This record gives sequence, structure tokens and C-alpha cells, in this order.
Amino acid sequence: MSSHHIVRDDQEPALIIANGASCSYELLGQLLEWSPIVVVLDSAIERVIQLDIKVDVLLGDFDRGFDPEVYKARQFPMEVVRTPDQNKTDLEKAFDYLIEKGHQAVNVVWATGKRADHTITNITNIVRYRDKLKIVILDDHSKVFLLPNKFEKWYTAGTPISLIPIGTVEGIRTQNLFYPLNDESLHIGYRTGSSNHVAEDGIVNISHTKGDLLLMECLD
Repeated sequence: MSSHHIVRDDQEPALIIANGASCSYELLGQLLEWSPIVVVLDSAIERVIQLDIKVDVLLGDFDRGFDPEVYKARQFPMEVVRTPDQNKTDLEKAFDYLIEKGHQAVNVVWATGKRADHTITNITNIVRYRDKLKIVILDDHSKVFLLPNKFEKWYTAGTPISLIPIGTVEGIRTQNLFYPLNDESLHIGYRTGSSNHVAEDGIVNISHTKGDLLLMECLD
């Protein structure tokens, strides 16, 4: 699974490999095929190397005696990016790195499942990058991304979809969901839009007027 970089004009999303639960070989291979750059967080590098993946950037604070230099020869040419700032997670630092390099979109794998605190933080923190980077977090069971104020996409009937508010989201309207919302509000911890699904084959429309709303496409 070493190859990637089959890219058209560098428009395809970058790929970040974090250090949560592994995804399937099939999903990882699909994402690698079209990624112009692969960024690996420091704590995941041994697992990634075992999969024979070409790494472009190794990023992290490299604490606990971690020596990134030992991987350079095995992954040449690989950039080592030291990010000692303890006020951000390594995943957020990877987002910052890609923004600085001019990337507009990124897929993230291995960011869920291993620890609940890391999973919640990784998913909810993407809202701060709303106007800077299009972020999609994927695993074998779900695909999560932040919605714009107006969103539409074609889905097959029965596709499980959850709408997860970060804080309070107001003025939500939906079309072609089995449980419709008509100018309603969702509030994390009190009322969310989980376990909805697409009513019929066709376009799903979702809009909201205020707040940060995540969409989770689920694979049951």
C-alpha cells in the first residue's frame, strides 16, 4: 500500500493519519490513492510503517524520548515537523500545517474509537476551522463533516444520517429526511438529530441559520 499521489492539480484532499483505532485496509487504500500529501502524527508512525505507507510529513511534539530522526532514512524524503505547543492537540497542529501550506481540504483517519476523550475532541474541534479547511473524519462506520449554512447532496433511501449540534444550532430545515426539521433548534446534550435517515432516493437539503452543525453519514 505504499503508493499515493495520483493527483490532478493538487486539488484532492490531503490525508492525516492520527493515532486512534485503525480503519480497514480498503478505506485507507482508497484515500491514499488520491492524496497529494500524507501527514502522520508521531505516535502512529510505527503502525503506519508496518503497512508500507509512504509518509510525507511526520508531525508532533515528539515527547517521551521520541526520536523522529530514526524514521528519516526509511521514509526518505520525509519532512519532520516539530510542534511543541501544548495548547493544541497534534491533530489541530496538523490542520494548521496544511493551512499554512495552502491546502483547502483534508481527510482524517484513525481519529476515532481508541479513546472516547480523543474521539470527542477530534470531532468537535473541527468547527474552529470552518473558514480555513474542509475537514472530513472517516472510519469504517461513519463519515463526519461540518455543514455549511446550506447543504444538498444526493443519497439513496434509508441512508442513516445524524445531525449533531456543537452547542446550539438554530433555524434548521430539512428536506427528504424521514424525521423532518422545520425551523427548529438542536442543542447538544438536550436534543440532537441522531438516527435520522433519508426518506427516498434523491437530493437531501439541510439548512440552518445559526451555529455549528455536524453531519454524520453512518454505515450500519
